[in-house]
Amino acid sequence: MTIEFRAYARAGLLGNPSDQYFGKIIAISVKNFSARVFLDESPDLRIEPAAEDLEIYKDGREFTDRLNLYGYYGGTRLIKAALKTFFDYCRSQDIPTLSSNFALRYACDIPRQVGLAGSSAIIVAAMRALVAFHGARIPEEVLPTLVLRAELKELGINAGYMDRVIQVYEGCVYMDLDRRLLESRGFGEYERLDPGILPAFYLAYKPDLGKVSGAVHSELRAAYDKDDPTAVATVREIAALAEEGRRGYERADFSAWPELLDRNFDLRSRVMTISPSNLEMVRTARRCGASANFAGSGGSIVGLCKDQAMFERLAKELGKLGAKIIRPQIV
Repeated sequence: MTIEFRAYARAGLLGNPSDQYFGKIIAISVKNFSARVFLDESPDLRIEPAAEDLEIYKDGREFTDRLNLYGYYGGTRLIKAALKTFFDYCRSQDIPTLSSNFALRYACDIPRQVGLAGSSAIIVAAMRALVAFHGARIPEEVLPTLVLRAELKELGINAGYMDRVIQVYEGCVYMDLDRRLLESRGFGEYERLDPGILPAFYLAYKPDLGKVSGAVHSELRAAYDKDDPTAVATVREIAALAEEGRRGYERADFSAWPELLDRNFDLRSRVMTISPSNLEMVRTARRCGASANFAGSGGSIVGLCKDQAMFERLAKELGKLGAKIIRPQIV
């Protein structure tokens, strides 16, 4: 019998990237794209590679293109990190696991390296499958921390809480990642918000802008760790945007959100280098009358879209840049 679990893409709306700096975030899960992990009982413990993990190429050009887009690492390393973190945690907490073996395989249609959290989705789906197979009782609020640990400790990926929290909780979530909470108990305050009252959004991504998110964040991380006044103050301002957005959410008043999303991106630009191609995508969306903020670490943008006419205008103008646009379906 096959166990199958999914985890979905995500888009950060407000507060990104303050999640790596004890900030606050509002994010949504995006049902349009997902990672799936399949688990079958097996005589031995086996990790089966996905098609993109196979070292087979049509020619040198395809080899180079795939390396430029995906880097040197495939998804099996993510599965390995999930497995090790799961078993380490269960042992440390005296959580019993079965002696039965299993085979794990995955599939992922989340566009790669464009800031939609495909890597963490694979780990979240794998963790869910392992928890179900072994009947392990792991609190929901702890699971995002374990996923983050798999990436930070096992793989050395520079990452924050946003992706893992929204992919575990799904829907729309407000996260308070106060330093005292994280250091005292290992997780923040996570509040599910009603996605049914959200206004209409668009999500656009450019497949050829793939970058490893850890490398993108290294510039800000270095400045923040040195207590650079501009970096520290800017991160606090970005986190405050999520707080303001949360207050509007309580009143079902999203009139200030377009300005908040734009401000979020503009503040990010103050402390992080934005590539010309990413900047062109944001400016194009704004010329169409839409707000625009990074959905993640670059390669994709998200914003409010007031009507179908604006969506069609966005699709036309962003399409000229090679971008694809969707209306995100919130899980």
